[in-house]
Amino acid sequence: MSLRSKLRSLLHSAAPEQEEEKEPVQAAPEVERPAPPPPVVLDPDLVDLPREHPIFRLHQLTEANAEWLPAPSLRLDPDGVLPPEVVKREKGRVRGSLNKICSDRMKEITRREAAAQRAAQAPPGAKSQEPPPPLDAEAHVFLSSEYLYAWLLILPPVEQGEAVSEALLHRALADQGVRWGVDTQLLQRLCQAEDRYFTLHLVAVGKPPVNGENGKVVDRFPRSTQQLLEPDENDQVDYASLNLVRSVEKGQEICRLVPPTEGEPGRTVLDQEISAKSGRAVTLPKGKNTQISEDGLSLLSSLDGHLEYSGNSFHVKPVWDVPGNVDFSTGNINFTGDVTIRGDVVSGFTVRAKGSIHVDGSVEAGSTVEAGGDLIVAKGILGDGSTVIRSQRSVFAKYIENSTIFVRESLQTDCIVNGQVYCGGQVVARSGRGGIIGGRIWAAKLVSAMAVGSPSERPTSIILGGRPCVSFERETLQQELQAVAAEREKLKNQLDSPAKSGQMGRLKVRASAAEIKLKQLEASCPEGAPNPADKAPKRSAGRMECGVAYPGVEITFGEQTLRLRHETRQCVAKLVNGEIVVM
Repeated sequence: MSLRSKLRSLLHSAAPEQEEEKEPVQAAPEVERPAPPPPVVLDPDLVDLPREHPIFRLHQLTEANAEWLPAPSLRLDPDGVLPPEVVKREKGRVRGSLNKICSDRMKEITRREAAAQRAAQAPPGAKSQEPPPPLDAEAHVFLSSEYLYAWLLILPPVEQGEAVSEALLHRALADQGVRWGVDTQLLQRLCQAEDRYFTLHLVAVGKPPVNGENGKVVDRFPRSTQQLLEPDENDQVDYASLNLVRSVEKGQEICRLVPPTEGEPGRTVLDQEISAKSGRAVTLPKGKNTQISEDGLSLLSSLDGHLEYSGNSFHVKPVWDVPGNVDFSTGNINFTGDVTIRGDVVSGFTVRAKGSIHVDGSVEAGSTVEAGGDLIVAKGILGDGSTVIRSQRSVFAKYIENSTIFVRESLQTDCIVNGQVYCGGQVVARSGRGGIIGGRIWAAKLVSAMAVGSPSERPTSIILGGRPCVSFERETLQQELQAVAAEREKLKNQLDSPAKSGQMGRLKVRASAAEIKLKQLEASCPEGAPNPADKAPKRSAGRMECGVAYPGVEITFGEQTLRLRHETRQCVAKLVNGEIVVM
């Protein structure tokens, strides 16, 4: 028999004839695990100390030699009456003082126990040493850094030492100079209280100083006005409702002064005064045509007019109210304040105002309107190519057609047709028709419209970024110089006369004034140029947004120009990495 056969027979004989049926193993019942204990949240005022701290050893020693005592309670503010910043600041200081006090106490107890053992182990006949006297109770006072609060900690006596007494507590406070704001009832109760030892007690509270409140000005009128009109449910804007003229009457209160209050000094627990700061005084924002009342608390208007806040002051500007049209019955208007026109500005007339201009009607062809503030034209501007509109702030008009518009801040309208617009901010045409058709719109920041261009591919130029207002002023001055030069040429062919000499003198003054202004403009903005390529724009130079842009629209950023060949819906155009991107 081979070795392999022998091994097979041995394994077969060793195997049981039939495996016993194994009882099914029952799964152990799931043991419900206990929920983890909640995290221990320490009180924010607790002076937390490790368990091996000497104060806990002193507590154990006292319990071993005397009666039961409550566990140490080291909370600075158990009643929650102190400012949180004081508790946070003083915890570290109190912890440091506790370390020293309890360590010194423990060392003294250890030294006395060693001396007593040496005296007990001395051989007979040796010179006997007197055992050290027992340790009396001790009272320690902790002062806050600003001396506004004082805490008391009492350590119990050792062996047969004297217990705490009211005299001991008063003496401890007197040693630290605490004599103001002391809780005398607490001192009386502590002598017999169960928690008199190993507990921090807030024993004295000072009086924090109260600083005075600063003076302030209470305005009767808002200092700024909302100048952006919102379309109604029919997508229409009522430009007549944008009345930026805030009328005031002579003697009417504009704002009122609330005087500052005096501070109330505080007191430390050492009976020392803490000075308090008095509130700062403010002045009334007095401007032109305003006066201060006799009691010095009110700012009053000194005339009937329009209230405006600028240059950190309230000003009252006179208002010229034109009951009808600006025509031959009124003549041209040149006013230092605000102008309200109840009718139209008739063709060929000029209205200039250093304040705002509100026109209830329309501005007709060939007119000139210049506002030092805002310009509101409720029924729109209908020009003929020679109409010039200037505003040092914002323009709001129902529509604009065949007109040159100069505006420092923003322009809002329903429609612009063949306009020449120079805007230092944003041009918005989102209400009503919401279209920009033909002409050239140059805005430093944003052009936003429902439609730009027309299905007939009418050329429409949109220029973004740069300094459109500077360019407009430069073009205007250059045109003035050209006009003066042309008039001089005409006069040269005339015979010499006193009239010719007078006209030549006036032309010389006009030319000199225009040249000075042009030099000042070049000095203040040397990078400016009469075309939009005056400076390479940055990525944030401007942006165009419109619901639809038709073919024929030309978009310019600096030297980059893109002409749309196809109709683009929900169009957004901006400059990215030096290239115009239309999305």
